Amino acid sequence: MDLFRETNDWEAKLAPILERYKDRKHPLDYQNLYQLVVMVVLSAQDSDANINKIAPALFEIFPNMESLAASNIDALIPHISKVRNFGTKANWLIEIAQTVQKDENIPLTMENLIALKGIGRKSANVIMREAGIPAEGIIADLHVIRVSPRIGLIQETKDGIKVEKLLMQVLPKNIWGEIGMAISFLGREICRPTPKCPECPILKDCQYPLKTI
Repeated sequence: MDLFRETNDWEAKLAPILERYKDRKHPLDYQNLYQLVVMVVLSAQDSDANINKIAPALFEIFPNMESLAASNIDALIPHISKVRNFGTKANWLIEIAQTVQKDENIPLTMENLIALKGIGRKSANVIMREAGIPAEGIIADLHVIRVSPRIGLIQETKDGIKVEKLLMQVLPKNIWGEIGMAISFLGREICRPTPKCPECPILKDCQYPLKTI
């Protein structure tokens, strides 16, 4: 029997990583909400490290939504050409900027965020978490998709939307805002593709078959 499902004491079992990673800033090195939105869109299917590398020069040219809204795709592309799928993302960013117009108009609800081009539930959850907005879902990035089945929370699936839905079903809502990033940080630092099990703060409750105690 899956220990996590048997006890159903999700909050207690995950408390060590909730405490360890509580309120830690997302690895995207943003300075304000506008930068966060742009960087989240650019980071889809790319690495946070790559987006952090190109961001300073990008934001020198486009410091806010107004400057981006007044620009065009051809002017934006040279500044994001090292980003994966830069052409599509340039279209998304210009459309977002022309929709939002000003930084203060950036929406902070799930419904309004996912209405913007290039922002799905994962991105919206990241934006809301970093902005300190009460969670309407759980961040399910590639690390969460890999780690959640390992530790016994859900059945394995590569579908991020399904992972989020399953996690929302089994985890109490009061930890939704932090648990996604906590699992993500665990996956980035310890529960990597080749996991460092002896370093894991939730090792004793983990269901991963290759764990070492």
